Amino acid sequence: MAKKKEISVENKLRALYDLQLIDSRIDEIKNLRGELPLEVEDLENEIAGLVTKLDKVKAEVQENDHGITEQKQIIETAKELLKKYEEKLKNVRNNREYNSIVKEQEFQDLESQLADKKIKEFKARIEQKQEVLFTINEKLDERKAHLKAKNGELDAILKETQKEENLLQKKSDEFEKLIEERLINAYKRIRKSVKNGLAIVAVERGASGGSYFTIPPQVQLEIASRNKIIMDEHSGRILVDAELAKEESEKIQKLIGK
Repeated sequence: MAKKKEISVENKLRALYDLQLIDSRIDEIKNLRGELPLEVEDLENEIAGLVTKLDKVKAEVQENDHGITEQKQIIETAKELLKKYEEKLKNVRNNREYNSIVKEQEFQDLESQLADKKIKEFKARIEQKQEVLFTINEKLDERKAHLKAKNGELDAILKETQKEENLLQKKSDEFEKLIEERLINAYKRIRKSVKNGLAIVAVERGASGGSYFTIPPQVQLEIASRNKIIMDEHSGRILVDAELAKEESEKIQKLIGK
């Protein structure tokens, strides 16, 4: 297997700066989307929660409906038994038998009254649940409309930027392969540690980009020589000279058609 050709420090710096330019543009596109993806995700989660709640309340309504059906059956059974006991009373032979039948009638009458009370309670619960269902459905409709609007905004931005982002990501992957793993890891680590994601910056007016700390002339000469990787002692960023930065910026602008 052929050994991978070692590239010069200057070419590593160029590749790193190219990677920075591309990743910065990807950051810009993601910032353009802003909080929309998170807002969409939050709305989707909220809607899922409301649907779950809706299903739960609907199940509770069904349980109460089933309870009403059961109690109605108890009432019907009691009515049938009461009719039978009425017939039996016509043929009683002694007080003991009479008292026994009357007690059964009283029991069935109480069962019927209790069932009727439970039916009213079930109906009251259903009415309460119907109000809850109305509120949930109202909120669900509002959230779905909001989600549709947010998805529309997000789709419009994605439609406008997705092609460019895909190209940039492809180029980012290509430039990563040109750089040794140690440098890539350092680059990614620096990007994560700084707010603007700039791990590679050019020297501007004697200071590193975005910094007020002056770089000693000797260090500036070393940076311009492009013979080694030099890091800013204050920010930890990798430094390149302004000329290299200009050349690579123009190259990347042409590459991505900007």
